[in-house]
Amino acid sequence: MSEKVVDQNRLASLTDALRKQGRKLVLTNGCFDLLHVGHVRYLQAARALGDALAVAINGDDSVRVLKGGGRPLNSESERAEIVAALQCVDYAVLFSEVRVTRLIEKVQPAIYVKGGDYTLASLHPEEHAALEKIGAEIRILPFEPGYSTSRLIERIKGLPYG
Repeated sequence: MSEKVVDQNRLASLTDALRKQGRKLVLTNGCFDLLHVGHVRYLQAARALGDALAVAINGDDSVRVLKGGGRPLNSESERAEIVAALQCVDYAVLFSEVRVTRLIEKVQPAIYVKGGDYTLASLHPEEHAALEKIGAEIRILPFEPGYSTSRLIERIKGLPYG
């Protein structure tokens, strides 16, 4: 497992240290089941917004709730290791809940980022309230059209095997 995969307590300590140095942690989250170029571009853009990027990755049970019984295709530990391997990612952290609210409250990032398939209005109200409470800047990055894990899975299903 990568040294960049940290637990929530360690990430909170690292964020506090960055804050004391006048530096900003950017936090984003997602399932990241099958990494594709849309993810990579999104994470690179998120990293450019601050001094360090932490990616919170949904645990296996929460992915099943969000995406259905056939998901995730890769285990939470594998997904965390793959995301952490990206140069633009400073830390990867797992969270078991469907919503990232508790992690937001614990880590208190300076900037929280979501992709362009979200709007401020469509952010989950609980997450939005937690971000406002801690004073985090919320950034919505442009959507990378044509890329999705669901679309990739459908393409794979359509290919002949053997």
